[in-house]
Amino acid sequence: MLVLGIESSCDETAFSVVENGTRVLSNAIASQIDLHRRFGGVVPEIASRAHLECCVPLMRQSLEEAGASLDDVDALAVTRGPGLAGCLLVGVEYAKGLALRRGKPLIAVHHIAGHLYSPFIGRETNAWGEPTDGPASTSEPYLGLVISGGHSSLVHVQGPTEFEILGETLDDAVGEAYDKVAKLLGLGYPGGPLIDQAATNGDPKAFDLPRPVMHTKDFNFSFSGLKTAVARLVEEREAGGHNALDEQFVADVAASFQAAAIDVLLKKTGRALKQTGLSRLALAGGVACNRGLRAAVAKRFAKIQVAIPDPEYCTDNAAMIAGLGYHLAAETSKDANFGMNAAPSMNLVPAAKWRDG
Repeated sequence: MLVLGIESSCDETAFSVVENGTRVLSNAIASQIDLHRRFGGVVPEIASRAHLECCVPLMRQSLEEAGASLDDVDALAVTRGPGLAGCLLVGVEYAKGLALRRGKPLIAVHHIAGHLYSPFIGRETNAWGEPTDGPASTSEPYLGLVISGGHSSLVHVQGPTEFEILGETLDDAVGEAYDKVAKLLGLGYPGGPLIDQAATNGDPKAFDLPRPVMHTKDFNFSFSGLKTAVARLVEEREAGGHNALDEQFVADVAASFQAAAIDVLLKKTGRALKQTGLSRLALAGGVACNRGLRAAVAKRFAKIQVAIPDPEYCTDNAAMIAGLGYHLAAETSKDANFGMNAAPSMNLVPAAKWRDG
């Protein structure tokens, strides 16, 4: 079964053709980083207009790479939410028009659920490196840590569309904190890879930065206090005079910030694994590309099975949307979902609500 996936929740326009939930035939992505870099973050109106410009050529590119036509596609899957309203509208309305014209089933997909599914795509085995008889065996429960510019969540995943949310961010997502700290340090945008790179030359113990809510009994996150602590460090340094943000200071702050953020993420993750009794962990989202995080996860969770998507499937992509769409196709009729609208604050559970108009 071929599913054409469409993703436009933030600043990447993406189209992908996926066969039977796992085999990625194409994964076309148009990034908007260069458009937003001078603003230090995503400007929703600019992002929406860029999506409009990219949809048609990117869909054609995706089909061409897959060696398929729209007639070959069995269903369309689109990110309905959560995300930026204008950006989501572009993808949803384009998908609705395409599905209506071609008489294809239209599948609504939750963006975070797509990330939680991402470790299962583009592999010959399942996410844990084990042989699988069928497409994308996700029946074994696991703990999902979804970390990106807009999300920081711990989720108990019981199946492709069965979730229990254990904890979420109370304020800034960790990726957003990375972007803001990078801006404070004059590193630029996007902040994640820049902080990660600068941290390799810094001392993670140079500054004793706070670990917000790390020791609370719940599994929620908070990163605004950590960001504020870095802002105060920078203010104090700049008050000291000329050339305040020298290269070593920036590297030390980056390393100290990253160490604190990773410590919070993995401390909460470890407690969640212990409480749930789960022995499988999946990292997903753009921050899962972070080299410092990956090294810390490998060290701290060496005794359990850990799945991390390839970098191209960590950031926003349509392959994860198409892959998960395969599992939803059986319960989606050809005339379903055409009345739905974009849902910027869409809830992860219950999954049955994803397709409500």
